[in-house]
Amino acid sequence: MSASNEVKPPLPPFTRETAAQKVRLAEDGWNSRDPQRVSLVYTPDSQWRNRAEFITGREQIVAFLTRKWSRELEYRLIKELWAHDHNRIAVRFAYEWHDDSGQWYRSYGNENWQFDANGLMELRYASINDLPIKETERKFLWPIGRRPDDYASLSELGL
Repeated sequence: MSASNEVKPPLPPFTRETAAQKVRLAEDGWNSRDPQRVSLVYTPDSQWRNRAEFITGREQIVAFLTRKWSRELEYRLIKELWAHDHNRIAVRFAYEWHDDSGQWYRSYGNENWQFDANGLMELRYASINDLPIKETERKFLWPIGRRPDDYASLSELGL
C-alpha cells in the first residue's frame, strides 16, 4: 500500500477504546452519505471487496458509494466493534434502506479492516446480506445523518 502524509486518528496499535472510536467515526462518515468525505479515510490505493465487487482506490470508492446511495434510499447504519488487534478491526453492522419502489431492507454484514500507520484504512473486506422488511419493522428511526449518541446499539436492538 502506498505511503501517505495524511493522518486519521485514532492510530494503530488499537486499544479497545480507540478501536471503538474508529468504528464510530466510520459509522458517522457512512451515515453522512457523502462519498467524497468517506473516501478520505481510506488510503489512496485502498483495496476493497464489497460483496462480490472489487474496488481499488479513492476514485473507485467514490463511484461505488455514489451508485450505492442513489439506490439505497434513506440509508441509516449502525456499526459495532467485534474484535481488534494491532492495526486490524473487525466489525458487524446493519443498515436499513429502501429502494425506489418503497421496499424496505435491513442489510446485515461483517467487515474486516486493516489500517496503515497513519490510521487510513488500506484493506476492507465486507460480506453483506439483504433482508426485505416491512416499513413497520424498521428499527433505525433517527433523522437522516449521524446516529444520536443515546440511540440503541445493534446489541441493544437485539440485532
